[in-house]
Amino acid sequence: MIKVSVMYPNTKDVKFDTTYYKNTHLPMVSKACGDALKGIELDLGLVGRTPNEPAPYIAIAHLLFENLVSFQKAFGPNAETFAADLKNYSNVKGELQISELIKF
Repeated sequence: MIKVSVMYPNTKDVKFDTTYYKNTHLPMVSKACGDALKGIELDLGLVGRTPNEPAPYIAIAHLLFENLVSFQKAFGPNAETFAADLKNYSNVKGELQISELIKF
């Protein structure tokens, strides 16, 4: 199993429409990726290391896929559409990381 994390930095002037992202963008991703997408989690940053420190990321979306090939086949053809939707919910570009998911 792999986890694709899209992390949106919590910059000084960040704008992030959580409602749009949760109710429109992520459902669009889910529909486009179909059965290859095994699950989605959304983290919304609250604080950093201390209660007075801002969270390093305003939001992080985690998408689960069986393997890298299934991710590439499902996500790749739609990547431009997903990227074009950014203007509707944020002014910061997400950083992408693909990780092997190891459960204990």
